[in-house]
Amino acid sequence: MLREYHAEMGRLILEHEGTLERFTGDGMMIFFNDPVEIPNPAERAIRMAIAMRDLIAGLAARWRKRGWDLALGVGIAQGYATIGAIGFEGRLDYGAIGTVTNLAARLCSEPEAADPDLGPGRRSRGRHDRRGGRGPLTLKGLARPVPIWSVRGLRD
Repeated sequence: MLREYHAEMGRLILEHEGTLERFTGDGMMIFFNDPVEIPNPAERAIRMAIAMRDLIAGLAARWRKRGWDLALGVGIAQGYATIGAIGFEGRLDYGAIGTVTNLAARLCSEPEAADPDLGPGRRSRGRHDRRGGRGPLTLKGLARPVPIWSVRGLRD
């Protein structure tokens, strides 16, 4: 199941020009606009998340018949991060760290995260249909509550 899941998610990541930092079991961290600059990175992240949600809906039905239950939680946050070689001598990985990555991770684990959750800064930009504000939410590791919006899709 994980091989199929990783293959399908990897295809979508490449299609939307995201950078896969790492897989963590069935989780993954993806960022956009680094190391190669791309146009509309936030919109690409939203489009990819919607495509992932739609793809998983079909795969999950098939997996449940075999006794596997995998849900999808997607958190999208925009902001500044430290990006580059992270680690120590003998083990360096290219990655991103910072409050924005923590926010995205916390959004992924929110209940009712079937639609991609957007953190602050994405609400008024973009052509997305929102289900409405779910926040402000108090999330572990963040000093202040943050406003959250859930995305159903993109308008033409």
